Amino acid sequence: MYDDLDAFAAVVEHSSLNRASRQLNLSQPALSRKISKLEERLGVALFNRFGKRLELTEVGRLTYTYALEQRQQRSKFLEALSKFKEGEPQLVTLGASLTTLQTTLPPLVKAYTEKYPAAELKLITGKTHEMVTAVSEGKCDVAIIASQVQEPGLRCIPLFEDQLRLVVSEQHPLTLTPRLTMEHLSRLPMILFSKGTWYRRTTDDLFQRCGVDPDVRMEIDSFEAIVRLLPTIKAAALLPNSYLRPELLNGGGLVSLHIKELEQTQRTTCLIYQSSGGLSTAARCLVQVTEDVFLNSRE
Repeated sequence: MYDDLDAFAAVVEHSSLNRASRQLNLSQPALSRKISKLEERLGVALFNRFGKRLELTEVGRLTYTYALEQRQQRSKFLEALSKFKEGEPQLVTLGASLTTLQTTLPPLVKAYTEKYPAAELKLITGKTHEMVTAVSEGKCDVAIIASQVQEPGLRCIPLFEDQLRLVVSEQHPLTLTPRLTMEHLSRLPMILFSKGTWYRRTTDDLFQRCGVDPDVRMEIDSFEAIVRLLPTIKAAALLPNSYLRPELLNGGGLVSLHIKELEQTQRTTCLIYQSSGGLSTAARCLVQVTEDVFLNSRE
């Protein structure tokens, strides 16, 4: 039936049995038989015939739309099949914990799509334990999480160490302080992460241990929003070092400051996937790109 649909579409597009038959390399009687056979199968007339002139019926127009859709789907299938045979990656599902979403994903997705522009990348986000479960159950191929895990059946590859840094605008008074300590954060206007996030739990624990009582002006779980607001309300924030790229700091008029106690907030960002060896070509390619971006680039 698909061959008959292609023949029908060719007749419509050339507005002539004669021209369509030449394009299809068929005799005109053979093409006429294909059209008649299709009409017989469908039980409807596709053309109104006025001598040699053909005019689409209403159901003929509907059939032509369907024929185009089938042609496009077949073309996509054959293209995907060809790439699969050549070893090109196709669809891969990447999981990311919410704490890594804004820091790790942008450079990774950029590198992967540049190397494999035809690949399809599906993203699933959630909390770290949800991402571990998703990989274990095969709901996503690989995931990036902001902690190390020892889970049966999973391989966990450390990518980089991260820790919080104090971030303020270039005009903030703290930029003139030679040696900062946690005491400088007491009563300091700050933007903190929303309650319930790993970053907020970590900073709250650190504040409690150091006896710090900051002046919390806002609670936000978006790194970008925090960065944009810092100069406006003349506040400070604790942001992950992995997010503080030079272009972000320079472009936003911000400064990253070191406090010794913030080294206690260090955590490891890792790549996880099933260790059974059943990774698809796309997943293996994503693992390789991830290692290139975060491991090999440091060597």
